[in-house]
Amino acid sequence: MNTAQQNFRVQLWISLLSVVLFLAKIVAYYFTHSLAILSDALESIVNVIAGFIGLYSLYVAAKPKDLEHPYGHGKAEFVSAAVEGGLIVAAGIMIMYETVANILRNEPIHQLDTGLWLIGATAITNFVAGSICLRIGKKNNSLALQASGKHLQIDTYSTLGIIAGLMIILVTELYWLDKLIAFGMSVLIIYNGYKIIRSSLAGIMDEADTELLGRFIEVLNAHRKNNWIDLHNLRVIKYGSLLHIDCHLTVPWYLNIHEAHKEIDDLSALIKQEFGDSIELFVHTDGCLSFSCQICNKNCGERQYPFEQNIKWTLENIISDKKHQLQKNPPA
Repeated sequence: MNTAQQNFRVQLWISLLSVVLFLAKIVAYYFTHSLAILSDALESIVNVIAGFIGLYSLYVAAKPKDLEHPYGHGKAEFVSAAVEGGLIVAAGIMIMYETVANILRNEPIHQLDTGLWLIGATAITNFVAGSICLRIGKKNNSLALQASGKHLQIDTYSTLGIIAGLMIILVTELYWLDKLIAFGMSVLIIYNGYKIIRSSLAGIMDEADTELLGRFIEVLNAHRKNNWIDLHNLRVIKYGSLLHIDCHLTVPWYLNIHEAHKEIDDLSALIKQEFGDSIELFVHTDGCLSFSCQICNKNCGERQYPFEQNIKWTLENIISDKKHQLQKNPPA
């Protein structure tokens, strides 16, 4: 089973599970008439809708590249996550509305013990499913699965908060706490929805993943080869579970085409070994020029200037064009 198929299968099970958990929470609300439990059920409506949206996005993202989409269809996952985040915010607003409306209606609460057992079971199920979803989503670099996993865990935490509040109500009989709990959960839900929207927009706008780049640079520095004089103009674009990386690699100018390509093959093999098949690497080779001598410690008969210092690749300098910087400031 490839990565795309695994992502799709996990999301399918999550979508079906969300329907079952939603029905369980509706039954719990029927027994208790608790506004806090109703707020949890309303959020589960979002889980159901978002789950099937995520499922469709993974179906689209798994499609192979074509003439109209040369980088694949992975961006569909970002759109899905943005919609899911928007639905979470909408659920939070709905809960706020129901809270205010219930203050005016002042409906009584009853059979809290039965409701607590039901939503307690949903909390445990949500946490386990969310953990599995997050683990596989991070392993496969799937934003859609990670969004679903976070959503399930957020649902777990909100349910646990509601359970704690309802237990206090059972002991103290302070029924107005039910409304306070529901309002507090709505604020938390809206905030988490905003974070998911922010993450999806970062992907749509090709915002750099600094954590990933940091790991990438650590691997390159640890396994740097003698012919890799410099690496610059690094760019990373994420398409769903696929990372497209392109960069310029400076190698000795006297290497022939096959020798230079061998250096690219070695670099690609290193990245594949460390990050798996989720990275698509495109490398452009630059032949070294005289001003490269100052950053090259290779024992080379073609050297024109003495070696000054070896540049350690960092996040700041690997995305820049050091070749042009050195050309503007050659050694004296």
